[in-house]
Amino acid sequence: MSTTTQAQSPGWRSGSRLVALTRKETRQLLRDPSSLAIGILLPILLILIFGFGLSLDVKNAPLAVVMEDSSPTALQAVSGLQLTPYLSPVVLGSMKEAESLLGAHKVDGIVRVPSDFASRLGEGRARIQVVVNGADAAKASIILRYATAALAQNAVRQGDLDGVSAGAPNASGIGAVTIDERLWFNSANTSTWYLVPGLIVLIMTLVGAFLTALVMAREWERGTLEALFVTPVRPVEILLAKIIPYFGIGMLGLALCLLASKFLFHVPMVGSLVVLVFSSMLYLIVAVAVGLVISSVTRNQFLASQVALISSFLPSLMLSGFLFDLRNVPTVVRIVGQALPATYYMELIRSLFLAGNIWPMVARNCAILLVYAVGLLTVARLVTRKRLD
Repeated sequence: MSTTTQAQSPGWRSGSRLVALTRKETRQLLRDPSSLAIGILLPILLILIFGFGLSLDVKNAPLAVVMEDSSPTALQAVSGLQLTPYLSPVVLGSMKEAESLLGAHKVDGIVRVPSDFASRLGEGRARIQVVVNGADAAKASIILRYATAALAQNAVRQGDLDGVSAGAPNASGIGAVTIDERLWFNSANTSTWYLVPGLIVLIMTLVGAFLTALVMAREWERGTLEALFVTPVRPVEILLAKIIPYFGIGMLGLALCLLASKFLFHVPMVGSLVVLVFSSMLYLIVAVAVGLVISSVTRNQFLASQVALISSFLPSLMLSGFLFDLRNVPTVVRIVGQALPATYYMELIRSLFLAGNIWPMVARNCAILLVYAVGLLTVARLVTRKRLD
């Protein structure tokens, strides 16, 4: 076949049109400040806000300690509260004062040592009251656990001393037990390691779905796409030319997130970076396809942006497991969450960051994302072709 014949073949012409369209879309994207702000500036702001401003940890929680018994035994019993970085105890003289501080939200809880603590301790019936503000149930549970553990440390130490002084292991005849604690997959015990990988899901959703839907809808409004439709350009070529630049912006957002996770938040990367990038590419295709479908159906910038937020970004934030475990929500909500592609990408990326290459889970979730990508791209092509008719 001659060079002229090859240059005039349908495949060559289609590829040439695709390159020209992609070049045009890239130039248009680079000349649009609003698109660059959403695609680059907004992810940077989200990284800083979520990474530094959002935390599920409880540290230095103010705690009122009411010492109705000021004996050395009572003081020793609450000494463990001073040794933990999670609590900030303030010693008070009366329960009334502590209750007023608790009502004013100046302290998160009260530890009350009754006046007969020392005498009851000798009888084996000593009690310490712990009261926690339960308005925030999750925070109250954490503070209660911290306070109880800190108080229990003194009891364990005292039990060991009593056993040694008696010349026996302890009263029950069992030697002292040392508990070796270890946190798997989050040795720093910080919520930042948990939140930063999930932030990547939100940024990929925002850039892929929201930005694509907004820009495509704007072109529907301006009539740019209708002008292209009267040319020999095929709908598939138009869609691919729209996907490629925003796919590149999404991968740039992924690179920013990976750099921030390593150098700003020091989140470890236990799994394979290649697998993480590959799965991120799959999910980004899904997000871009969602944006294409939304823009083709709505053809209005304001409506497209609202639909994109409601159908993609907010569900990714609330129902994908970013903030809480889906096993703790009602069945209907859990079913909706499991229908979202963001849920599978969230599980995948967190496992790759913190747990490593769990290959059965990686294969299953990547396969699900691939099915979503193929299905949504097919729907986007059909919707666009129907609009052309």
